[in-house]
Amino acid sequence: MSEPLIVVGASYAGLQTALSAREAGFAEPILLLGDEDDLPYQRPPLSKGFLLGKVTESALPIRAQQVLDQHRIEFLPRTRITAIDRTARTVETADGKRIHYGWLALATGCGARRLPAEGADLDGVMVLRTLADARALMARLPGIDSAVIIGGGFIGLEVAASLTTLGKQVAVVEMQDRLLARALPPRMSEFLAHAHRRAGVDLVMRMGVARLIGNGRRIAAVELTDGRKLDADLVVVGIGASVNDQMAAACGLACGDDIVVDEYARTSDPHIVAAGDCTRHPNRFAGRPIRLESVQNALDQAKTAGATLAGQLKPYDAVPWFWSDQYDLKLQMVGFSEGHDQAVLRGSPDDNRFSVFYFRDGTLIGVDSVNAGGDHMAGRQIIPANTPITPDEAADPSFNLAALVKAARSRAAAGGR
Repeated sequence: MSEPLIVVGASYAGLQTALSAREAGFAEPILLLGDEDDLPYQRPPLSKGFLLGKVTESALPIRAQQVLDQHRIEFLPRTRITAIDRTARTVETADGKRIHYGWLALATGCGARRLPAEGADLDGVMVLRTLADARALMARLPGIDSAVIIGGGFIGLEVAASLTTLGKQVAVVEMQDRLLARALPPRMSEFLAHAHRRAGVDLVMRMGVARLIGNGRRIAAVELTDGRKLDADLVVVGIGASVNDQMAAACGLACGDDIVVDEYARTSDPHIVAAGDCTRHPNRFAGRPIRLESVQNALDQAKTAGATLAGQLKPYDAVPWFWSDQYDLKLQMVGFSEGHDQAVLRGSPDDNRFSVFYFRDGTLIGVDSVNAGGDHMAGRQIIPANTPITPDEAADPSFNLAALVKAARSRAAAGGR
């Protein structure tokens, strides 16, 4: 009897796990199961280039069907898994089928968190997580003038920037006292807030939503907790994500609010790995186990998971990095700013081209950059290698970061001499 690998989740992490397992020598059949209609696709463009009409659907697939065929990966769309039987090593589909596995990979990701408020089910209240969500949102845009975005996180701000660029009147409602409070330090939050206000976005901070008001069954306004009402032809809810770990928890895998894995992407079951947004893993850059929602984490952790499935234990130890496009601003982040005791500015925010370097005990731990790709790329090399750099050097625009990285590589290649 064959011992196939079943990958649950046709995501960045799911597809990369399947590809990496095959490339590492996994010889058994591989089935990639997805509950959507489409080949695994890129999600980041959905709130940016796709909404703006700059990225077409044909450009969204991560890999063509031909690549899956070449790697002998059988893709099963519209296949939703409802249960895992670890004893029998089977998964059960929504239509009652049972599929045997020798190995199982969970790349179930996250779902959009729904707004717990009266009127959240009105027509015109939407989330943006999937390609189907993006298609539905795009179909409404010609008929709307005003939009309210609930949530000042990355998705909310990217949608706000896209809709504003398309000429819509946009308001963003955020409960915290600043944008991206959980992701960015105050300086970067303030810079982005200024950029959105300059573009015409109404930022409503420190405010919750009391209810959504309809005209019949269609959204018409958002009532805030202070009684104010914001007109809205469209509401996009971007208040975070909920981890799809229900099946993992139900079958007895170690879970918290996510699926717990080790540095090799192994769960508490030796025949099951997991990767991507749904997992919590040890991370030396954070100094604790964390869960990351990023393409970088999904791909790099999936490479580790694939190698593990082929019997090659290669620990996941990639430095985290992220990005967000808003208007003409490319925000790029590497490492973590949390816990820094010194921050230095390189470049000029007035020119929309700068970076903030974060240090703890004299060691660089994170870099946030705006339209400064060279600084970002240098940070991706300096931080994981612990390459020495001082705050004064980082703040000096004439200091050659590329030369520093090159010299460090040369020393490493020479054995540290």
